[in-house]
Amino acid sequence: MRVLRIVLAYQSSIPIYEQIKEQIKASVLSRELSENELLPSIRQLARDLKVSVMTTTRAYNDLEIEGYIVTVPGKGCYIKKVDDDFIKSKHINETKKALTLAIHQGSIAGLTILELHKLLDELEEQRHEKCD
Repeated sequence: MRVLRIVLAYQSSIPIYEQIKEQIKASVLSRELSENELLPSIRQLARDLKVSVMTTTRAYNDLEIEGYIVTVPGKGCYIKKVDDDFIKSKHINETKKALTLAIHQGSIAGLTILELHKLLDELEEQRHEKCD
């Protein structure tokens, strides 16, 4: 079993269980964690992170509900098989959330949809320049 690298921001407004869950999800989506890989037990992760067992239980339960892990009674929690369509749909959902926030922020700033498109084009161009 690989050591799970989770960094918690205790002063953040984001609940600890959510931080744990999101970091594990990111590791699955980036394929840092792979199919059938055993996660630390709920108790072990709680000890390692110095948080309550309830916190890690909530994170693992949410991950299971969202389709990232499976619990095998008596054996532990494992990363589920994640296919390309699953990963793509999760990335699309995250992109939609980010764009919804951007539209909201742009609206507060008084930007039109055309101006938002222009900003998006500029950011994409900058990204390509960095990759070249």
